[in-house]
Amino acid sequence: MQIIRCNGTDELRFLDTLRSRSTAPDPAVVNAVTDILENVRQNGDAAVRAYTEKFDGKCPETFEVDADTIADALENAEPAFVDALLNAIENIADFHNRQKEQGFVNTRDDGVMLGQRLRGLARVGLYVPGGTAAYPSSVLMNAIPAKIAGVGELIMVTPPGKDGKPNPDILVAASLCGVDRVFLMGGAQAVAALAYGTESIPRVDKIVGPGNIYVATAKRLLYGVVDIDMAAGPSEILVMADDSADPKFVAADLMSQAEHDVLASSILVTTSDRIAKETCAEIERQLQYLSRAEIIRKSLADYGAILICDSNAQAVALANEIAPEHLEVLMENPLEYIGKLDNAGSVFLGAYASEPLGDYYAGPNHVLPTSGTARFFSPLSVYSFVKRSSYIYYTEEALRCAKDDILCIANKEGLTAHANAVAVRFE
Repeated sequence: MQIIRCNGTDELRFLDTLRSRSTAPDPAVVNAVTDILENVRQNGDAAVRAYTEKFDGKCPETFEVDADTIADALENAEPAFVDALLNAIENIADFHNRQKEQGFVNTRDDGVMLGQRLRGLARVGLYVPGGTAAYPSSVLMNAIPAKIAGVGELIMVTPPGKDGKPNPDILVAASLCGVDRVFLMGGAQAVAALAYGTESIPRVDKIVGPGNIYVATAKRLLYGVVDIDMAAGPSEILVMADDSADPKFVAADLMSQAEHDVLASSILVTTSDRIAKETCAEIERQLQYLSRAEIIRKSLADYGAILICDSNAQAVALANEIAPEHLEVLMENPLEYIGKLDNAGSVFLGAYASEPLGDYYAGPNHVLPTSGTARFFSPLSVYSFVKRSSYIYYTEEALRCAKDDILCIANKEGLTAHANAVAVRFE
């Protein structure tokens, strides 16, 4: 990893490199995805079937996975795996249950009644990658808040394997989380099927879940036809560490994100030259026994860095500027930084709150804003699956009292029909 001493110039040059990962999508990808979306919109299942055979190798006879197949996957799963998922589900559900909101009604003495009504979305689509990127934890993190929010129907799509069959671990997670229906289809064609609906798959109101560049591009292009969770970029972690940190922990946590992708970014922000030096040595030592060492090396070389700051205040400012997906605080008094770190997807406090704890188990969601969007985006949550509408009731006398103000504003805007719709009631 490159070591950069923060001087107001060199660290900004590195940040520009980071931001280059989030440039506009490749036009060739956009064109290819656009063609897929239009084909699925016009030809439905036939188009999805053709793309499945082309990209996945084999298309199942029917897209929907039957209940017996899902039940068999759960019955044949390793008991330790099921128990681990159930323990994680308990933690995730406990955290997200605390996000549930209530509607409200405000009644006034003049008879006016104003309120807000909340309800879960009618139908949500959950995209789950297959193959080597099949992550049961993604099912948990997307399905649990959706069910707590009161989503009427949760539909999961996931690519079939080369044998045309589903990944059994994904089915186990789906069963335990209460996913209503599972379909074997992947890629941009699956996203299009969810957005437009086909003969086999019903149209959804929102699409959530991670995917490759084609899936991400499809979600971007279909935003407005459906809602989406977020436009996710490569994974990233920033570790803030002072001289009290253990370099062994720092190195391990940096590499836990670097192994995702060669475009992943792992950054150490520290006030200690010793920590910087010893972390580099620990990375080399631990790399010797990690299975994805080549990916980690390239990720750290291209988008990783150790930024040495003059003070903790400078480290905090830099962390807020970068706005990372994951932010670890390996400082002497980590809790004192809760109110200072404003821009991060999720903050991990102390030596024993390693980032994988959040990925799998602790409870907060692991679907987080990336590429600096933590400045204005929030993690996936129960709020992501709820829609709100307001309602208004006025008496005749209450509207009479408000009439002149409404007419004044409407006429100022030149919207005379607006003004008339109130005035006519008092002629």
